[in-house]
Amino acid sequence: MTYDLSTIGEGQIRLTCEHGERLSTARSLRMTAAGSEANVSGLLAQLGRSTAWATKLPRGGLSERIAIEYSAVGVDMSHMVLADEGRVALYFLEPGEFPLPGKVTYDRLHTPFREITPEELDWDSLLDTRVVFLTGITAALTPATARVVRYFADAARERGVPVALDVNFRSLLWSGEQAREVLEPIARMSSILFCSRTDAGIVFGVEEAGVQACRALREQLEVPVVVSTDGRAGTYLSTPEGERVYEIRSVPVLDRPGAGDAFVAGTLHGWLDDDVERGIEMGTRVACLALTHHGDLTHVYPGELMAGQGTDIVR
Repeated sequence: MTYDLSTIGEGQIRLTCEHGERLSTARSLRMTAAGSEANVSGLLAQLGRSTAWATKLPRGGLSERIAIEYSAVGVDMSHMVLADEGRVALYFLEPGEFPLPGKVTYDRLHTPFREITPEELDWDSLLDTRVVFLTGITAALTPATARVVRYFADAARERGVPVALDVNFRSLLWSGEQAREVLEPIARMSSILFCSRTDAGIVFGVEEAGVQACRALREQLEVPVVVSTDGRAGTYLSTPEGERVYEIRSVPVLDRPGAGDAFVAGTLHGWLDDDVERGIEMGTRVACLALTHHGDLTHVYPGELMAGQGTDIVR
């Protein structure tokens, strides 16, 4: 296979207020590249996996910034479709400090990616992979992007390529009912499903609590492996062999976005080696690392995952 993982999603530029600032009063913003699927492929590439990320962006400096940030860590960007016109999607983040939560403001209308079609992509190459990774974020953008996500899933199933789906529900993009209509057929053909306990209730109507919600979702959708996060209560795994609960360790948070993508990437790293339990343990470690530095893309060296956790300097 050419790739261990291939995926598709919209590239964005994230503009972040400094801590203690609001968007309405900020005088400077930190600029980084962003994209959930790109973040997953980027971290896996750093862990030694071969990954490809397909997207569609307009020609220009901001698109180059996105491409450079992900290609620099080893993601194959040859599936990036370039449009002669259009704009790059943006999102603004106010980090928030307790008791004020963080706040995201999207500015991603009228981008080329929102009108992407299956005919624009090289499916033979993208499907030469061990797993296809899809998210609910991309499916939520427009009917066109939902069609491409479903096309990718159907094509993978026809070729016998496993599908990994991250529900990743975004209330600012669609409703739970809309999400279920689009995502349930893809979830049912998936080999591994990522869905938080909260999203399981909003999207799929799962009423159980704790690890039983993870099991109920697996049985309802008939997915072999379901991984569910539940805030500080823990992370849950459900397989036909049974359920397991993983404890969450609290760490200081410098920058929150991207931690969930890091967890998914670490989990898939283990799952690709037929050891999803080890993957969840690695996903938990890299998610903690993701919270320690700015930007959606987690930068990590494999050796750091084996090092002891502490605040001293490694000399």
